[in-house]
Amino acid sequence: MSGIRTVICLLRNDLRLHDNEVLYWAHLNAENIVPLYCFDPQHYGGTHNYNFPKTGPFRLKFLLEGVKDLRETLKKKGSNLLVRRGKPEDIIQDLIKELGSVTAVAFHEEVTAEELNVENNVKQVCFQLKVNVVTFWGSTLYHRDDLPFRHISRLPDVFTHFRKSVETQAKVRSTLQMPEKLKPVPLGLEEGSVPTYEDFSQKEPLTDPRTVFPFNGGEGPALARLKHYFWDSNLVASYKETRNGLIGAEYSTKFAPWLALGCISPRYIYEELKQYEKERTENESTYWVIFELLWRDYFRFVALKCGRKIFFLKGLQDKEVSWKKDQRIFDTWKDGQTGVPFVDACMRELAVTGFMSNRGRQNVASFLTKDLGIDWRMGAEWFEYLLVDYDVCSNYGNWLYSAGIGNDPRENRKFNIIKQGLDYDANGDYIRLWVPELKDIKGGDIHTPWTLSSAALTHAGVNLPETYPLPVVIAPEWSRYINQKTTGGARGANSGPEVRKGPSHTPRQHRNRGIDFYFSHNKKHY
Repeated sequence: MSGIRTVICLLRNDLRLHDNEVLYWAHLNAENIVPLYCFDPQHYGGTHNYNFPKTGPFRLKFLLEGVKDLRETLKKKGSNLLVRRGKPEDIIQDLIKELGSVTAVAFHEEVTAEELNVENNVKQVCFQLKVNVVTFWGSTLYHRDDLPFRHISRLPDVFTHFRKSVETQAKVRSTLQMPEKLKPVPLGLEEGSVPTYEDFSQKEPLTDPRTVFPFNGGEGPALARLKHYFWDSNLVASYKETRNGLIGAEYSTKFAPWLALGCISPRYIYEELKQYEKERTENESTYWVIFELLWRDYFRFVALKCGRKIFFLKGLQDKEVSWKKDQRIFDTWKDGQTGVPFVDACMRELAVTGFMSNRGRQNVASFLTKDLGIDWRMGAEWFEYLLVDYDVCSNYGNWLYSAGIGNDPRENRKFNIIKQGLDYDANGDYIRLWVPELKDIKGGDIHTPWTLSSAALTHAGVNLPETYPLPVVIAPEWSRYINQKTTGGARGANSGPEVRKGPSHTPRQHRNRGIDFYFSHNKKHY
């Protein structure tokens, strides 16, 4: 065995064969390759501050599908995927001792604390056992080493400056051409069974027919989605016009969950897009897909630059904000019972599907942090629990941004939730889908049921607050978009003992009376 070189490939958020430099390098530098995925127990505990489950049922389902898909793909290439449960460093140590021929352990680098701790532990084990460690960078569109900044510490603090620099001074690397067959796994190794939901004390989630993400995890489904969205339907050519949609699978690419697990390479998306532009059409929509990938890159590089600060209460700006930790108010938000229908619809969709539109995410984050003044980390950790496309850098980067303590040159931006709802769900169809207790309220009135007359509510079968809650807060800037009714027993904006005026319940820094900020089409959209 001593003359046979074996490389262990520790796979984490890179569950794909295509454009995978870890597998590519191992194939060129060993006679045997051991692709390995570890279900690390730290991913199935509680979140850091509020002890929500770290991995909820939707992401677990997507991950299990992704692992199974990669195993099948590797088997077709003459390889296999070893699956283990436990700490990667312990499993790698056992494999090195068992095989006796391991010359290197290879993996893609991550950027945040827990993942870096795993890398350091693996390096320590390898050092003790005199095994080389080889690492690669493969999670972003632009390679870390190709950034036009001498050091990551010089990464711009504003996205636009970053975008303009990389677009004019950097080049996207080509995808790797993977071999038709991979070097085999050493004989005698148990492949290991893929865990079940019961192994994590969870149940397989039901697929709600209303979901906008009815897709399976894995490289195969990811590549099929790209083929459909680009080549079969030409939907990418209208992406910029449809991306703020709320209903159905086709309003956006839906690449995010596969990108988060590395089932699809951002460079592959880029190459396919460039080919599409060459053969079909090049327009603002095709560019906007790249624009979104650049935001994803930026948040990862920000995490690389700022380290643990992305998780700190004071954020990247070290800003003091008197955040509240009101569990009762937070529960109304997470359960979709705030009395603000657009917010409630979004949160209910998240709860039963693991997905929410980008437009919805921006609004519910603004509502929690700016209208309710709740600790932004409660929202970030709730998203971490439920999102099928949870990506640590993008999630925390976006929450810092929404909370006004991240990468944003404009301080104290705030969404006008009512205007946003009317702009993107003018007739209220999305709300009717997720808040059926309001379904008989006609048109845009569904956004503000507390302003309707008793007769109108009775006609719609709504009894506030019995069948639907009164709003937990009313922001003053909403009034210009509310059709106030003063006859027929109208409920005023302040009716009911539980309705509270917004500014007295938001941090001083966020009391933006009359500010009606919302993202226009040429501004950032996550």
